[in-house]
Amino acid sequence: MNFDHSLIALALLFAASSGAPALAQSTNTAQLAPSAKRISDEAIQSDHQTYDGMQARIKALNDGGRRVADYHLAKAQCWLDVSFHEYTRNDRSEFPQAALGEAGALVGAMESKQSPLSFETPLVNGAAKLRPDLWAVTSALKGDAGFVCAQQKIACAEVELVHAGNEFNQQQWRHAKPYVQIAEDLIVEAQTLAASCRPAAAPVAVPAPTNAPAPVAPAPVAPARVEWLAHVVFAFDRSGEGDIQGASLGPLRELADAIAKGRIAVGSVRLSGHADRLNSTGQGDYNLRLSERRVQTVREMLVRMGVDPAKVRTQARGDELPVQDCAASSRTKKALQDCLLPNRRVEVLVESIPTN
Repeated sequence: MNFDHSLIALALLFAASSGAPALAQSTNTAQLAPSAKRISDEAIQSDHQTYDGMQARIKALNDGGRRVADYHLAKAQCWLDVSFHEYTRNDRSEFPQAALGEAGALVGAMESKQSPLSFETPLVNGAAKLRPDLWAVTSALKGDAGFVCAQQKIACAEVELVHAGNEFNQQQWRHAKPYVQIAEDLIVEAQTLAASCRPAAAPVAVPAPTNAPAPVAPAPVAPARVEWLAHVVFAFDRSGEGDIQGASLGPLRELADAIAKGRIAVGSVRLSGHADRLNSTGQGDYNLRLSERRVQTVREMLVRMGVDPAKVRTQARGDELPVQDCAASSRTKKALQDCLLPNRRVEVLVESIPTN
C-alpha cells in the first residue's frame, strides 16, 4: 500500500523514539493509533487501513442503494474526509479520532437500519461554534421544502464549520478561515439547490358533471408559478441593511440576478417580519415595531432589485412565531442571543413565473 513517507519524516522530528504498532481494531469501532505512537511505518500503515476500511463501508451503503447525496451518508463521508485531512497534516489532537468516530457512528446506524437518524452535528474536540448565522441557515434549510435537493451540501457545510471551529481553537482565525470559506460556498450552493427544487402546487382536478357537453379543445396552459422562500436573518436588536447576516443574503442576490437577467417574472411577494423573545426595553410593542423595521428594510432592498412595490405585501409578527426555542437556563446572555438568531428574520415568499 502507498502512503506519504514525508508524513513519517515530519513526525520523527517531533518524537524521540518510534512507537509500537497500532492496536488491533474491532469490527464495530474504528480506532487510530494513539497520537504519541503515530510515528512508525507500521502504525501509519495500520491507520491508512482503518481509513480504507471506513471508506469501504460507506461505499457498501451506496452500493446498497443509499444515495451519495443522502444527508447522513454525505455527512459520514465528510467526517471521514476531514479526519483524514487533519491526520495527514499531523494533527496530534483528538480531532482526527473524534471526526472518524462521528463517521463510524453514522455508518453503523445506517448499516443497522436505525430510524430515525439524528440530524445533530456535535462540536467534537470542543470546537468553537463559529458563524452562528451560517448554523441558523443550515437549520432553516433542514425544514425547507427543497431540503431533499440540498441535503448533501448542508451536511458537509456543517462538518466544515466544526472543522473550522477546531482549527480556530488550535491556531486561531488564519487557520480557520479556509474552512469557513468552504462552508459559506457550500451553503450558497445549498440555498440555490433548495430554491430550484421546491415543489409547485398541483392543480386541483374538478370532475365534469355527468351531463357535460362534448369536450372542446383545451385552452393554452399558463406557465407554472413557482414559489421561492428565503429567510433574511438580522443581528440582535438590529434592523438595518448592514445588520443582515451575510449568509442569508445569498438567496436575495440570486433573486436579483434572476430578475436582472429576465429569467423570472415576479408575480407577488409576501414579507413576514419577526423578532426573538428578548426585550429589555419594558415596551410591550417593542418587538413588533422591530419586526416592522426589518420588513421595511427588506422591502426597500427588493424594490431596488427591480420588484414592483405594488406587488409586495408586508406583515409584522413580532415575537409570536419563533422557529427556534432556546431554554434560558445555563446560558450566558450572548449564548442565548446566538441560539435565538433564526427567530430574528424576515420570511420572503416570492411567487414567480419562469420566462425560459
